[in-house]
Formats: sequence, C-alpha cells, structure tokens
Amino acid sequence: MSAPDAVRADVAIVGAGIVGLASALRLLERLPDQRVVLLEKEATVASHQTGHNSGVLHAGLYYEPGSLKARLCREGKAELEAYCEARGVPLERTGKLVIARDESELGRFAALRERARANGVPGLEEVGPERIRELEPHAVGRRALWSPGTGVVDFQAVARAFAHDIVERGAVIDTRREVRSIERRGEELVLATSRGDLVTRFVIGCAGLQADRLAAMSGDAGDDRPRIVPFRGDYYTLKPEAQHLVRGLIYPVPDPAFPFLGVHLTRCIDGSVLAGPNAVPATAREGYGRLDVSPRDVLDTLAYPGFRRLAHRFWRVGARELWRDWSKRAFLAQLRAYVPALSASHLDFGPSGIRAQAIRPDGSMVDDFLLDGSDRVLHVLNAPSPAATSALAIGRVLAGKAVDRFGL
Repeated sequence: MSAPDAVRADVAIVGAGIVGLASALRLLERLPDQRVVLLEKEATVASHQTGHNSGVLHAGLYYEPGSLKARLCREGKAELEAYCEARGVPLERTGKLVIARDESELGRFAALRERARANGVPGLEEVGPERIRELEPHAVGRRALWSPGTGVVDFQAVARAFAHDIVERGAVIDTRREVRSIERRGEELVLATSRGDLVTRFVIGCAGLQADRLAAMSGDAGDDRPRIVPFRGDYYTLKPEAQHLVRGLIYPVPDPAFPFLGVHLTRCIDGSVLAGPNAVPATAREGYGRLDVSPRDVLDTLAYPGFRRLAHRFWRVGARELWRDWSKRAFLAQLRAYVPALSASHLDFGPSGIRAQAIRPDGSMVDDFLLDGSDRVLHVLNAPSPAATSALAIGRVLAGKAVDRFGL
C-alpha cells in the first residue's frame, strides 16, 4: 500500500484507523475524482484502537439522546451491517444483557432503560431473573436490559475491507509515513513526513491517540482545547473449558459519572471470550504492555491540568481500577458478581487496548464525538467507543463537512 512518490494530493487524511479509512471511503463516494492520500505511520492499517478492542457492534443504549454518539451509533451500525453483508465480512448478533445486580443499582438501571428507549434501540426488553437465566444460563442479577441487536465483528477485518475498496477507487494508502509537522504555504498545506514532504490542499485528521498533537501541528489546539489522555484497558480471556459460561455479552449497569462501561464479558466473533477491560491511566499512548513507558506521554499527562483535576475528582475510582489491574482476585470478584461459576483457573491474561479520551482543562471528560478544525483542516478530536461501530456514519459526516468547508 505504500507509495513513496505520492507527494501531492487534493485531500490528505492522517491516520488509517477505522475512522480515517471510513472517511476516505465516504469522501471518494461523493467525490471520486479527488486525489485522496491516507498517511499512516504504522506498517499496516488499524494498528491501534481499531485493532485493540473487543469487537462489539453497539446498539446505542448508553449515549445522551440527541448527541452525535446516539445518532451516529444508530446510523453507523445499520450502515456497517449492510457493508459487512455486501462484502462478506463475518458479523454475529449475539445480543447483550446489561445487568443490575441488586436494589442499589435499580435507579441507574431505570435511567439507562429510559435513555435506551429514547435512542430507539430496537428489540429492547426489560427482563427479570428467570429470563436472565434463559438468555445467559450462568448469569445472575436482579433486573436486566436485553438488547438482541448488539453484535460482534472483527473490526480489523472491516478496516482491511475498507482499505481494499479505497485503493480500488484510486486512492493511496501510504504506510510507514509519519506526519511530523504541518506548514501553511498560501493555498496549500505542506506535511513534513518521515519519508519526505506531501503537499495537499486540505487535511482531515483522524489520528486517534495522537489527535491533539496533530491538531497542534495545524494550529488548531489552543489552551482551551481538550487534550488526549490515554487509558489502558487490560483483558483476561476465558480458557476453552469455561467459554460455555458466556453465550453473548454480559455488561454491568454503567456509572453515569464515569464514561467507561466497567468490566464485562464478551463472546467474540471467533468464539473466544474476553473478560474486561478495566481502565487505568496509560504510561504510553501506544504501549500495550503494563511495563511500557513513554517518558514524553507520561510527562504530557501529568503536566496537563485537566488530568490532575480529573484524578483529584475520581481518585477513589482510580484506586479501585489500579488495584483490580494488578489483582487477579479483585478482577475475578467483579466478574463473579455476574457469573458466579467463574474461577481463577478459568482466566488467562489477555490482550490490552488504549482508549484515547479527550479531557477538557477543567477536568471534565468530553462525552461526545468531537469534530472540529479550521478553514483547510478538519480534525476528529474525540472518538472513543462507539467510534468503530459508528465509523461509516462519522465518515459520512466528515465527508459532508469537507465538501461544505473546503468547497470541494
């Protein structure tokens, strides 16, 4: 996919994760004659957030009604399901149970139920203990929401299909080409990269974990702009002899004060079962091991007032997450609250992922997708879950903004 001689473009898209790829695909659908070049610093597409998640195709239960997340998750899921069917990418609707364990969680459960209904989640069913056991024979709980349309897919396989279609439409995906600076020269933008300059009329930034740094390169990151703070999530996997304990997806009722969904159980498209993830501050934006440390990333996080304010506000939650990260017993206790038959012997250490979370200077987390920029540049400044589910819809919105703003 690399193209060393690709030095000029109409539109350069920085980042070939699933959102960057979807944006290129939607832009080419609207403007097939534009020369589009995707720049990706890694050797392959979908190397970071896209390739390090649980593969859940979300139905849209959690998101604030009327938000971009709520709308684009619903639209993007339908678009992605149609795409996967047309392209032969395997997808399975496993269904999801969101379980309230006891009376103390029923208030949050009721609020989630109303939010899911407001978002028009199809087939939603409120169930009690007997129906929980019918759907997930080894799960327990006081009440649950059943979302039969929630599914799983291999998002890396989706990304590869996007990449194939993009190249077929005449675009270039230029891998191993890291953007190091952006300079405006009259009506053009010059991107200095690890393999020479690329000259383009317009830029769309889909840089994920590096989104704020790319925005700073283009002059679109003032003191009041949110910054990316990386959170690592570690998974366990269930050994084959325990995989029968989970049929589909088993989730807790989330705490609305914290944007992470909590430890859950996910049957993946290949039949394996993931348990997790937790959420702890990452010591490297692109380091997936517990001992991976980037001094630059650590210093950037600690020096940011927004992170310090967030840490002060949620230190108790953070301490619990850190303890669960290092204690298999604590992690297991959380899982056993929903599937009591699980034991420590059923768990193997699994993969990890890094979530790019935008945080404002006041310490509040950006809860919605954030798309912004300037006259010649558009940026995806915040696109955590359900961005993969929503990718085609996000790409469609970005393509529309590019047409309007850039006058393409």
